[in-house]
Amino acid sequence: MSQKKAQLIETARLLFAKHGFHAVGIDTIIKESGVAKKTLYNHFKSKEDLILAVLVYYDLAFRNFFVEQVEKQSGTPKEKLLSIFDVAEAWFNMDDFYGCFFVGASSEFPDMDTPIRDVCKNFKRLMGKYIEQLAVEAKIVNAEGVAAHLVLLLEGAITMAQINGNSFSAKQAKEAAKIIVGA
Repeated sequence: MSQKKAQLIETARLLFAKHGFHAVGIDTIIKESGVAKKTLYNHFKSKEDLILAVLVYYDLAFRNFFVEQVEKQSGTPKEKLLSIFDVAEAWFNMDDFYGCFFVGASSEFPDMDTPIRDVCKNFKRLMGKYIEQLAVEAKIVNAEGVAAHLVLLLEGAITMAQINGNSFSAKQAKEAAKIIVGA
């Protein structure tokens, strides 16, 4: 990926995360990224194409970050499974935490069968599969069902952290997760 394209994607990601997709116009992205309008349109046919590129980029970047942080945790597979909430807490405390990027995109683009919604659904599906994989490694009976419960806890913690502006929900979710996984 060219430096200019990467710069556009990262600038747009930060602006969309903080202000929303509809609230941020192309002119703002151009101004903040320092690239010419022609450069933007050489890389992206439309704002929707830019949004899709940002979502696809962030999907991979965030999942890699999340998995890497969980995998760094030591201990038993069950402890690693519970560490998803420690990683979430660290994420909630980052300066650029504005809630779930994909929930934000889904709320601004409510039509179900669109490329934007497809990227959002795929992100959630892959995160759920990763949590299920951790449950299988922890030899949890009904790993799929337990993972579904943990995903709901994580999603709730993300929402509460966004609304309340603090990370306490991650600790609460971890306590509930301990009961679910029998830790």
